[in-house]
Amino acid sequence: MFCYATLGTSDLAQASRFYDALMDILGAPRCWSGETGAAWGSFDDPARGALVVGAPFDGAPASVGNGAMLALRASSEAMVRQLHAAALANGGSDEGAPGPRPQYGPAFFGGYVRDPDGNKLAFVFMRPDNVSGD
Repeated sequence: MFCYATLGTSDLAQASRFYDALMDILGAPRCWSGETGAAWGSFDDPARGALVVGAPFDGAPASVGNGAMLALRASSEAMVRQLHAAALANGGSDEGAPGPRPQYGPAFFGGYVRDPDGNKLAFVFMRPDNVSGD
């Protein structure tokens, strides 16, 4: 469905370190780097997509939209925990410790952070043994 998602940053070096750590865990290598941005994943593989982090095109400072969040798919509960810990170790802030979120259904296991620029991220694993058969 998506080709790429873009998050704004006011400090590309710091954002690159933060996302390098996360994308290494997710197995999404950096696919582009430039003076104003960087990207991980793929622009060529329609099944993968890319995450781009960069300075806003209009030159104004990066700002965070209320209600905006990017959810990254994890392959296990352990990976959700690993991503959450890596985010905190690389300048992110906690927005919700890893754990089940029954309000989103029995399969949902997630953790939430903000990146160094304040962009909200979710790390999500859908537990196959808890998916309802409805």
